[in-house]
Amino acid sequence: MQYPALIMDKNKVKHNTKVLSELASKHGVKVAGVTKVACAWPELAEAMIQGGAYALADSRIENLIKLKNFSVPKILLRIPMLTQAADVVEYADISLNSEIEVIKALNEAAKAKGKVHQIILMVDLGDLREGVWFVNAVAFAGEIIKLENIKLMGLGTNLTCYGGVIPSIENLGTLVKIAEEIEVKYGIKLEIISGGNSSSIHLLQKSQMPGKVNQIRLGEAIVLGTESAYGERIEDTYSDAFTLAAEIVELKEKPSAPIGEIGMDAFGGKPVFVDKGIIKRAIAAVGRQDVKHEGLTPRDKGISILGASSDHMILDVTNAEAGYKVGDIVEFDVNYGALLAAATSEYVNKIVK
Repeated sequence: MQYPALIMDKNKVKHNTKVLSELASKHGVKVAGVTKVACAWPELAEAMIQGGAYALADSRIENLIKLKNFSVPKILLRIPMLTQAADVVEYADISLNSEIEVIKALNEAAKAKGKVHQIILMVDLGDLREGVWFVNAVAFAGEIIKLENIKLMGLGTNLTCYGGVIPSIENLGTLVKIAEEIEVKYGIKLEIISGGNSSSIHLLQKSQMPGKVNQIRLGEAIVLGTESAYGERIEDTYSDAFTLAAEIVELKEKPSAPIGEIGMDAFGGKPVFVDKGIIKRAIAAVGRQDVKHEGLTPRDKGISILGASSDHMILDVTNAEAGYKVGDIVEFDVNYGALLAAATSEYVNKIVK
């Protein structure tokens, strides 16, 4: 195996998806598996589908292209770019939208391809990322339904990702009320009410999800077994479906604090050190160009991460549980940010087991 490596346990991802799909299904909710954190590995998509996800969702057209051979609905999560309208219609069955100019461009692209493109209108309920402001959503929907090659499939919202607003009975209840107003005013039936992402899991766990919400978009909960509203572990899921493995390239006893005047480090910060005397320091061949080291947790509880430069991560292995030598492999659990970075880096080998 080549290192550093990001290792995915496909069976653990499948298990997590199954647990969450069954939880959602009890409340009439379907799970769209979000593949973006791992750049749409086909094996990740397979595990999600095998676990019960009815659709695959990603933020980038480049990733949806990787998923084109999967015979399930594909959803584009990021608001489409005007310049990508033709590709959105080609590779996404459904896209999330909030700008009428973009929706009109999708309409023209769909007309040129002889298609009807399905969209979910995103409604901003207060988190202040994407979406039509909630008081304007009913009127906005009226503009969409005039377009011949666009089908308004439903409404969706995004919470916690920017403003940190927690999904609740009240704010998702507002989304449902808006959907009902649209249906009555325009005489249409909305097929999807998309109740957010992994931060909405706690509502399912408490049986508090508003009744008409019938879809949820899950990424972090599936890959890490964590809900993203409070950062709590989800019962009966694996938190170690992904592993970052790095090779030790240097192992020496050195002082714990540098000697000399301290200036800026390679990233413009001024580091601060605690003098613990002489310690056993290991250098692992993985750095900030590969991973967000602040999001790593060594599985050897006796190891602590001292810091990282572009290409190296410095570890204190003085109290390590194992007796390491040069060439040995150190394994880490990853949080969402570390997984995202490692999956994106072309220097990290991707392994499925």
